[in-house]
Amino acid sequence: MLVKAYGSALHGISAITIAIEVHMANGVKVFLVGLPDNAVKESIQRIEAALKTNDFKWPGKRIVINMAPADIRKEGSAYDLPIALCILSASGQIETTDFSEYIIMGELSLDGQLLPIRGALPIAIQAKNEGFKGIILPAQNAREAAVVQGLEVYGMESLTEVVGFLEGDLQKEVTVVDIREEFIKHQQQLEVDFSDVKGQENIKRALEIAAAGGHNVILIGPPGAGKTMLAKRLPTILPPLTLEESLETTKIHSIVGKTSAKKGIITTRPFRSPHHTISDIALVGGGGYPQPGEISLAHNGVLFLDELPEFKRTVLEVMRQPLEERKVAISRAKFSVEYPASFMLVSSMNPCPCGYYNHPEKECVCAPGVVQKYLNRLSGPLLDRIDLHVEVIPVPFNELSKSRVAESSEHIRNRVIAAREIQEQRYKNEIGVYSNAQMSSRMLQEICRLNNESTELLKIAMHKLGLSARAYDRILKVSRTIADLEGSEDIKTEHLAEAIQYRSLDREGWAG
Repeated sequence: MLVKAYGSALHGISAITIAIEVHMANGVKVFLVGLPDNAVKESIQRIEAALKTNDFKWPGKRIVINMAPADIRKEGSAYDLPIALCILSASGQIETTDFSEYIIMGELSLDGQLLPIRGALPIAIQAKNEGFKGIILPAQNAREAAVVQGLEVYGMESLTEVVGFLEGDLQKEVTVVDIREEFIKHQQQLEVDFSDVKGQENIKRALEIAAAGGHNVILIGPPGAGKTMLAKRLPTILPPLTLEESLETTKIHSIVGKTSAKKGIITTRPFRSPHHTISDIALVGGGGYPQPGEISLAHNGVLFLDELPEFKRTVLEVMRQPLEERKVAISRAKFSVEYPASFMLVSSMNPCPCGYYNHPEKECVCAPGVVQKYLNRLSGPLLDRIDLHVEVIPVPFNELSKSRVAESSEHIRNRVIAAREIQEQRYKNEIGVYSNAQMSSRMLQEICRLNNESTELLKIAMHKLGLSARAYDRILKVSRTIADLEGSEDIKTEHLAEAIQYRSLDREGWAG
């Protein structure tokens, strides 16, 4: 007897529908075909134990399990449930033989309980696109899948519960998520605020500019100056996620199993802060069976690299292309996948190994040439791709002891949103461009025109600082953002002057 059910396989941030066919005949051996990985092959032992635990029988027959299309690799343990149901149906232990209306996914424990799977959101999106009535999956993934409107989502706790539902003995309510209510409810839940930061008004200004234009930032300063504290508060002044951005971000996190069972959708901008021992594959993505890396998990949010020179050189260099193209393509012999990677890079570093070069009070004890050697751990091309180089000075005691409350993230965010709205109108006819940081060279010539005085100022800065062509572009983009924050149609000389001062690491003699 032949029974067919439907599951799904992940490919990049999308899903592909998989047909699971079980044929039963005389004999005793089990054959699992269709390019399964080890986790799928091990499902036979899990399914056998789960069936026996729940008073079903393992059929003493020749069982052929095919997973089509056979040329796509099947990974993970999420096929346990559809395979088990097909075996029960083919052996006559349940009456249901037609599973064609549902995508069925779930990992089985040995006692028949369902365990959560990865990629519930892209699987649900594909199920709706292909016209399935609903999706049956573990209860922990139900809210995430229910984000997709127009699809019946049933969250199940166990194998017996699924069998009871399919045979009509058990009534199960459809999981419903009001996506807009969920979105608004959790969007403003922020644990930190810029009002917590005493002093550092110039750094807050730089981060406001970065948020307004989507620019990359590096903070340079001694230990304890507040670099990490400031960086962690950057997401609180970024514009709220749009619904489209939220869904795209949730899909990426769903693929690696990092979504919450309580929240069906990611409503705040991601903030990823990997340790400096991270490998290049973990950062950009990849592996034998490619997975998104930290730069993709930071998509539509912030990637914070603390103590940037401590990262391996190879790790930092692989970021150069994604920083420009805002996506990462991972190629293997038989296939390639592409993950989005539109993130803001925020990094921090000490100015030297001891941490006190250029400190207003403490003496630097580094030997001659050590400061430059330390800075040379970062390549010129990487620093060129960072728009704002900001020096962070320790906050003096009289600032720390003030009782005056600093400006809140909400007030700063309002100015950032106003600047982003100007950019949204400016780039409404440009595909894939939403902020000043994403401007192409062609657009720079049209949007960032300078008057004679500003052109002369930039010429002097280029000559004295020895700036590259890419740094020239970065200065123009930042000055355009500063003008947007002021609501100015033209880039004025003061806007350009402020942008030039954010190239600290380009200054002649900065590192001795």
